[in-house]
Amino acid sequence: MPQVRIVARNFMDMVAALPAAKLDKLYDSSFICEAVLRSLPPLAKKYVLQMLFVDFPMTAKSMEEWVLPDGISKHKVAIDRLLQLRVFIEVTDRKKEPSYKMNQKFQSNMQKYLISGGTLPREAMTLNAVVRLPSVEELDTYALEQWECFLLQLINSSQVEKPTSFSSSMMRAFQRGLLSSSRDNEAPRLTESGFQFLLMETNAQLWYIIREYISSAEERGMDPTDLISFLLELSFHTLGQAYSANTLTEVQRLAIKDLADLGLVKYQQGRKEGCFIPTKLATNLSVTLSDASSRKEGFVVIETNFRMYAYSSSRLHCEILRLFARIEYQLPNLLVGAITKESLYNAFENGITADQIVSFLQQNAHPRVAEKTPAVPENVTDQMRLWENDRNRVDMTPSHLYEDFPSKDLFEACCDFARDYGCLLWEDTKKMRLIVKGELHQQMRDFLRGQR
Repeated sequence: MPQVRIVARNFMDMVAALPAAKLDKLYDSSFICEAVLRSLPPLAKKYVLQMLFVDFPMTAKSMEEWVLPDGISKHKVAIDRLLQLRVFIEVTDRKKEPSYKMNQKFQSNMQKYLISGGTLPREAMTLNAVVRLPSVEELDTYALEQWECFLLQLINSSQVEKPTSFSSSMMRAFQRGLLSSSRDNEAPRLTESGFQFLLMETNAQLWYIIREYISSAEERGMDPTDLISFLLELSFHTLGQAYSANTLTEVQRLAIKDLADLGLVKYQQGRKEGCFIPTKLATNLSVTLSDASSRKEGFVVIETNFRMYAYSSSRLHCEILRLFARIEYQLPNLLVGAITKESLYNAFENGITADQIVSFLQQNAHPRVAEKTPAVPENVTDQMRLWENDRNRVDMTPSHLYEDFPSKDLFEACCDFARDYGCLLWEDTKKMRLIVKGELHQQMRDFLRGQR
């Protein structure tokens, strides 16, 4: 059975995939330049700073001399990344030797930024203009509630306790890969990618949604470059500070409403004007997927007898664990269940793999067991993979059995007919029985009628 896998790419992968003209347009903002610089590998950052005030191309051969022989592989990775992001542009001199020069826009903006500093296109509002500024703890709670509400909406819209107001643009972004297209009276259902999405880390989930949202921007009449620029600028805003909505463009106003649905910002009406307040989800947009600082404390304990204890009061955690485990009973702050063959087969049926389940359990292991190696008992992980292999060992093919042929000649003619179409699965010459693929059933019936 082929597996569908979601590749969670970070922001800079999306930036690197933009056409050259749109990428150069992004570098009009000094904050985009700084975000790109932050995302680079350490050696690439060093090259940028060394070349920042150099106005002539540097040959590739001379740059290789900047590193020791054992650092050539890292040098190639750094140069490739700089070329992908068009921070460096490759040129050829008269001797036809490759050289690298810095992108003029990037170089100019970074020079100004280092010399005079940068300022956001909008300033934080004063306390007098805001009715009430929420605390950082309240913002974290709000962001968590919105994000969990969104994930519950994906699992089953009827399980969301309070009605949600996701915009049509957001729903289209979900529909692209996470939800199946629905009929008139049926709610959309999770696809295999949707089930896998629920087991990903929050940062990886965020990147996936933002990527889909940006890639569908042109369908909504928006420029993806403008969206990327705004989202990266948003990551430089101060956590918990209020910013006036009047400073936003029309594209940014529409984006803010969608981001508020996901909990990246909180939108509230002030005394005179509306304002938006960035949460940690927004300020972490320029953080890489490998950053472990944003991981939440784990809550799951798995025992060697396949018993599961989840110390959580979150309804979302309960629904996610139901995807691959049997929940036996639930207390106010404790879920008790077990990982069984039947529960795992349900997960495999939905496209979830054993490795994804193991990864989820390891990432969300309770602090008491997270320090152990391994955090999930080996006999449990090995058995989960064995059950998956047992299931994948058998390939199910819809087929039809034909028997009771009146003559040997008719039986052999039917076998030849099925063989010519490549649909003959099995034949028994002595008892005159054969099995063909289900897709040939109608043609086989027509063939038998013609033989009569």
